[in-house]
Amino acid sequence: MTSPSHALTLPEELILLALDPDRGKPVCNARDLAYGTAGAVLAELEIQGRIREEGGRVRVVNPLDPADPLLAALLRTLDPPAKGRRREIRARHWVDDYNQYAQDEYLDSMVERAVLSRETRRFLGVLPYHRHFPGVPDLAPDVLDRFAAAEAAGYPDHRDRVLAALASAIGLAGELTRLGRRGRTVMKVMRRSEWTAVAVHHNVKQNESGNGWSGGGGFGGGFGGGGDRDGD
Repeated sequence: MTSPSHALTLPEELILLALDPDRGKPVCNARDLAYGTAGAVLAELEIQGRIREEGGRVRVVNPLDPADPLLAALLRTLDPPAKGRRREIRARHWVDDYNQYAQDEYLDSMVERAVLSRETRRFLGVLPYHRHFPGVPDLAPDVLDRFAAAEAAGYPDHRDRVLAALASAIGLAGELTRLGRRGRTVMKVMRRSEWTAVAVHHNVKQNESGNGWSGGGGFGGGFGGGGDRDGD
């Protein structure tokens, strides 16, 4: 029988891997997870044969809508430009432009489908922010177990390699690996070879240096502020 988590897209799996089930917030920086969610959208679209990367830019090779309506909407932002308009967008720029939108949309969808439950709280009694907790049934343990099995097997599947690369890009490697330093190193190598993870990590480092875009997010959406940051 197919596991329920196999029906999840890469953005949803990454969110579940990052979520602290007790605190309802990511164990990595929340902005970094937003970048990772956007990168996972690109990775999912590539795996489904909708896009490919050429010289750091994203090219749509099959514009037909995927079954997932969120993926379909996001694919349309990458449609081939009309004559006289801009060329294919750079992957790292798209991740910067759509990170918060992608994260918020996927969180809303996961709450609507009861994959997650949401609590809305208020900072200082005024500014609203969200916490997200496992739904019923809780799919996160299965996602974590499959990630651990993939690591133990050396990531034989491309999808698992991409997920591990994205996890490394947002600082989750230390939280997820069961192989210590060797496991973090393996994920870092994959991070450097997967273009979606390269685009995500570029934005993570830009954000750390204060050069990244700081719009969106805040207390009104997403996870409502930063989480803890893995040291890797």
